[in-house]
Amino acid sequence: MSSAWSQERYIAAFRFAAERHKGQIFTGSDLPYLMHLSFVSMEVIAALNVEDGLDGDLAVQCACLHDVIEDTVTTIDELAECFGAAVATGVLALTKDETLSKAEQISDSLRRIREQPREVAIVKLADRITNLQPPPSHWTQEKIRSYAMEARVIYDALADASPFLATRFREKLASYRATIEA
Repeated sequence: MSSAWSQERYIAAFRFAAERHKGQIFTGSDLPYLMHLSFVSMEVIAALNVEDGLDGDLAVQCACLHDVIEDTVTTIDELAECFGAAVATGVLALTKDETLSKAEQISDSLRRIREQPREVAIVKLADRITNLQPPPSHWTQEKIRSYAMEARVIYDALADASPFLATRFREKLASYRATIEA
């Protein structure tokens, strides 16, 4: 059981993301931001290894590129030219609409993700799984609680996209919540 994907397409998307995110770092660390993209890709690839019927190329390319519109000067047109309309549209669905209030952004994003193929929802699940690490030391307890509540909203909206990632998500959220109670 697995969903195939092309190493060449993965490498092209990862290289593009590396060039666009060059110089960016993980918040609160000196690690390159590219680490985040590799972690999200790893979660997606793990799901592709155990789940059938997925467009693996769409999933891995969106995983590599999921933050490129939001965090760089890259446009949807550039993505469409380089990776095709499906990848560009998927990445756009994963991109927060900064014209909306913070409170509206998550529901808008989840609505747009649910309008996309299942592979885009899998990327969002993988993204939040990788972000459910112990919170940065400068975050307040309120910010940590809010992030956990937002994660639950994401889980509730998208868990049916991938049983494998839904299980990973529940485990990571439980660990994250334990940091609140500690």
